[in-house]
Amino acid sequence: MSEGRNLVGVDIGSSAIKIAQIKEGRKGYGLVRLGYAPLAPQAIVDGHVMNAQAIVEALGRAFSEAKIRQREIALSISGQAVIIRKITVPLMTAAELDEQIQWEAEQHIPFDIKDVHVDYEVLRRRPEAGQMDLLLVAAKRDEINDYTQIARTAKLKPMVVDIDAFTVQNLFEVNRGIPPDQTFAIINVGASLASINIVSRGASAFTRDIGNGGNYITEQIQRKLGISFEQAEEFKCASVTSGPGGVPAQVIETIEQVCDSIAGEIQRSLDFFLATSGEGDMHRIYLTGGSSNLPALPAAIGRRARVAVEPIQPMERITVEAKEVNQELLRLRAAQFCVSLGLAMRKDREKRS
Repeated sequence: MSEGRNLVGVDIGSSAIKIAQIKEGRKGYGLVRLGYAPLAPQAIVDGHVMNAQAIVEALGRAFSEAKIRQREIALSISGQAVIIRKITVPLMTAAELDEQIQWEAEQHIPFDIKDVHVDYEVLRRRPEAGQMDLLLVAAKRDEINDYTQIARTAKLKPMVVDIDAFTVQNLFEVNRGIPPDQTFAIINVGASLASINIVSRGASAFTRDIGNGGNYITEQIQRKLGISFEQAEEFKCASVTSGPGGVPAQVIETIEQVCDSIAGEIQRSLDFFLATSGEGDMHRIYLTGGSSNLPALPAAIGRRARVAVEPIQPMERITVEAKEVNQELLRLRAAQFCVSLGLAMRKDREKRS
């Protein structure tokens, strides 16, 4: 449950920083500012900060160009620094759970409990069984400290650290609602990884990050054609804007091959969930992230999963409310702003529901 002022959503990805500022009114959410700044290659590798100064400078540029004065922000992390588990515990009060959660976390988290921040959300209470289902999240303190320190160096004030997969789910819920009787997947394919979040019976039931994304596609184009990473990235992007005829045939072949490989990894995660959860069929797959713009990716995922794949429309229920919003940036990169928009829905004062 939230009250107070919306935070600025800051998504520090491995290829770019995406920033969104929204305000919530009686008629819903309105977008008032949007910022974007590309990051130097290798500034972030596998979610780890490698070049803090480059990120600080990019944050400063993005805030300045977007004319965002608010300093209070929400950040997110993903990848190997985060462990998410759905667990079942005996039914207890909120106070008892707060006391017990560290012990429960020790049983399920493969990190030293002293090295992680732990949080949880009650998914479902089942009085008839004397049990309750929790979503347990642990994030490495070092990783959180790296990101929050970068924000502070950029003269920002981090108030919230969230998880990428959950921020996209928050945005999806605002736009579409969460059908209580369906099982569906929300997949965010970014530059360095793909985040899978399976929602079942109205709540997140399974999450997994796959360590391949848009950069992997670019690297394979680079290797196959013997060109620079920058040239390979240009070819990859041109295949979307110019169509297949605008780039060498070998680029299209490589994109299709690598997208099929990524789709195969995604499918293995979906199969694992269906085999271990007892749930029936997957009703639909919703896709977002910069790499979702490649037509070959949704086609490959749909072909393997035999389920309809639909792009997430991040602005479905959000109106553009200020002339300062760069409409061309939003049009070209909408799929890359899902995490920052979801983060921007967080507030500076929140209490556990």
